[in-house]
Amino acid sequence: MAKNFKDLSEQEILALAISLEGTDARIYADFAAGLKADYPATAKIFEEMEAEEDEHRGKLIEEYRRRFGEHIPLIRREDVKGFVHRKPVWMIRPLGIKTVRRQAEIMETETRRFYERAANKVSDASTRQLLGALAEAERKHMTLAENLQQKYLTPEVEAQEEKAHRRLFVLQIVQPGLAGLMDGSVSTLAPVFAAAFATHSSHAAFVVGLAASVGAGISMAFAEAASDDGSLTGRGKPLLRGFVCGLMTTAGGIGHTLPYLIPEFRTATAVAVVIVAIELLVISWIRKRYMDTPFLRAAFQVIVGGVLVFLVGIWIGSS
Repeated sequence: MAKNFKDLSEQEILALAISLEGTDARIYADFAAGLKADYPATAKIFEEMEAEEDEHRGKLIEEYRRRFGEHIPLIRREDVKGFVHRKPVWMIRPLGIKTVRRQAEIMETETRRFYERAANKVSDASTRQLLGALAEAERKHMTLAENLQQKYLTPEVEAQEEKAHRRLFVLQIVQPGLAGLMDGSVSTLAPVFAAAFATHSSHAAFVVGLAASVGAGISMAFAEAASDDGSLTGRGKPLLRGFVCGLMTTAGGIGHTLPYLIPEFRTATAVAVVIVAIELLVISWIRKRYMDTPFLRAAFQVIVGGVLVFLVGIWIGSS
């Protein structure tokens, strides 16, 4: 069971401080290792911050030895109430640069507050002075991060890291989402319009379109999630990719299915055709924006395929 901070002895407070600095140093080292391939300049910043945490830990150990001897009990943040739970770095890979920087800010703020409370709680003057100095050091860590950022993150390096961030976003979010949107928008055209022209019933077309959209979304989600775990390809968490792909697949099919909530068949079909045209143009724009495909080429490829599937659906439904 976790212990209240107010119930800790001065020996336990120092042991906890040593544990905190060691943990934070390891986290910064993990950040640096995880970012080194794609964001080398930011990785260097966290290497410097790791060294700073190691220096703090050394000072705390010296103070502990002076007062309490060689044995330092293991007291972790999870043993004390009030600390924010931190997910292990190895569980949140691949690391996002913005997420890591935000997490570092939270870590520094939390540790600073701990030192401020600890300094007010201890009675030994030397220990209180050390804890106060460490609280001030944590307060200045954001300045240190800013200085290191100016040192290592030149405009050229920032441009490179932004490009790397965009590449990861495309790989992990845009690609599975685009694949799902294309599949949902195009593959469901045939069953929706076949049902519409075979029955001339808006309700029948809506039911078929809804079933096709949801079914395709589930199928694509499982297929994407099972394709690879992202460890070698860098494509990110399979569950996230599967969710994005499945959601966009369903959305792609639902778009031209919803007009069939309109009872009048011809009006519903006319609106659905307009929605299909918008969907195909949106897909073309996304391919141009994120996949660097010229808009006219993307539009030609997507629209030709969509129109062929659309005509097949009408042909089968009218036969």
